[in-house]
Amino acid sequence: MEVLAGQKHKHLEFTLVAVSELSSSSVPPSSTPVIARFSVDSGVAELRFRQASGFIDGFNVNLGTAQLFKLGPLKSLCISGSSDSNKEKSYARGVTILFRNEEESRDFHSAFEQWQNEDVTQGTHLPNGAISDVKSKFDNKIEPSSAKMYFHYYGQLLHQQNMLQDYVRTGTYYAAVIENRADFTGRVVVDVGAGSGILSLFAAQAGAKHIYAVEASEMAEYARKLIAGNPSLGQRITVIKGKVEEVELPEKADILISEPMGTLLVNERMLESYIIARDRLLVPKGKMFPSVGRIHMAPFSDEYLFVEIANKALFWQQQNYYGVDLTALHGSAFQGYFSQPVVDAFDPRLLVSPPMSHVIDFNEAKEEDLYEMDIPLKFVASVGTRVHGLACWFDVLFNGSTVQRWLTTAPGAPTTHWYQIRCVLSQPIYVMAGQEITGRLHMVAHNAQSYTIYLTLSAKMWGPGAEQGGIIQSSSCKLDLKEPYYRMSQPQPYTTAQDQQSHQLLQPQDIPIHTDDLEEPKLLQQPLENSGAQLQ
Repeated sequence: MEVLAGQKHKHLEFTLVAVSELSSSSVPPSSTPVIARFSVDSGVAELRFRQASGFIDGFNVNLGTAQLFKLGPLKSLCISGSSDSNKEKSYARGVTILFRNEEESRDFHSAFEQWQNEDVTQGTHLPNGAISDVKSKFDNKIEPSSAKMYFHYYGQLLHQQNMLQDYVRTGTYYAAVIENRADFTGRVVVDVGAGSGILSLFAAQAGAKHIYAVEASEMAEYARKLIAGNPSLGQRITVIKGKVEEVELPEKADILISEPMGTLLVNERMLESYIIARDRLLVPKGKMFPSVGRIHMAPFSDEYLFVEIANKALFWQQQNYYGVDLTALHGSAFQGYFSQPVVDAFDPRLLVSPPMSHVIDFNEAKEEDLYEMDIPLKFVASVGTRVHGLACWFDVLFNGSTVQRWLTTAPGAPTTHWYQIRCVLSQPIYVMAGQEITGRLHMVAHNAQSYTIYLTLSAKMWGPGAEQGGIIQSSSCKLDLKEPYYRMSQPQPYTTAQDQQSHQLLQPQDIPIHTDDLEEPKLLQQPLENSGAQLQ
């Protein structure tokens, strides 16, 4: 790898084994290596390939429209948009790249991403609220159909009303802003994903110098109307319709305010946009409201919930449904119902042990940290019971200079529109009081703006000699956070495990679990440690 600097342009070069175009054969064979060259010319970042005889015609890549994928340790695929001046149309080109070793492959991928960012920052500054025509990070990682539905949902007043009427949510935000006037007075504020503009209006009430309300959905038009209807506050608010990944502002913000939390904190993947806004729009050491998020987790026991889910699949046990035997699909239906996380409010007495926490510091976290989260689990059972899965909730901190406030979605606290979430195992595990429960919560982001969840819970040997023992029972499940089961709005009456068992309609513990249905059976074999950070 070689870096060359000139007065007008800078170059970065890599030596490759070969390049080839998907639609044709590779470049003409030659004993000389191929050089890949990154450069910026006239504000556009490009990748070109050359041999001793000169640059290879037709192989130049505009990094503003390109994507790079790994095909193997030494082979990658670059997809880019190009144009045919003769036919006056656009088309896509695929170029395969073969590297000399894995280290150079990693360096090339890193350089590719950095030079893409270089391309975004080139050229003249855009006017207030203007949007770059370069494809943004959001568009590169999110499925267009998912984004369309997402912005359509939040562009409707009835959904904004649902959030505004969550008085725990709205009231906590209002208190966090008004009680920390010192952080807002005379400051520039950016409201990330402004929605109806309510947080921008709170910031104006707290004395902000100017607020930029950035909203990508059609709700931006409603926000303009609401802000215009409050002229004493609205004269300091500018509504900008666009994504924070794309908009350009005339000045940096002193403070970001946003409500980026989804179910389990990370659903909808807006936290990534919040972090991108921090990197693009916030002054160094600027404040973020909220500044810290915590995911809390604890095993739970709930026979009613387990039997309710299991009984949904009873339909597929019919052997004579209009003359058709449905039982061949029962196993798949059973696993399908257990692939849905349950969203409801539950009684905290259903928890089997004290919770542990995973902390995300929004001031320090990288966007890539949210692509995949692997959280080792470790609990000690407080009671002897059947563990049916893992219960999760979250809270966020508004770290104001005057007052620190937490917004919590914990069981037992006033219910919010987020409720709590429970990942239910199709095969529960048995534990005794004092027995150690270990496992992993592995969350992998996908392009439908949500996460695939892989959960494993295991019971370790209990009693005398337990320190020499290992796992005696383990259960795993795979869930899609995008497709939850919205169960109910208020906690159920609490009953003991014995009371619950007397109401069972079937005994699902006799149904075997098939790990073949899981994409990550290796979760069962990997060592576990408790790394859940606690925020003091």
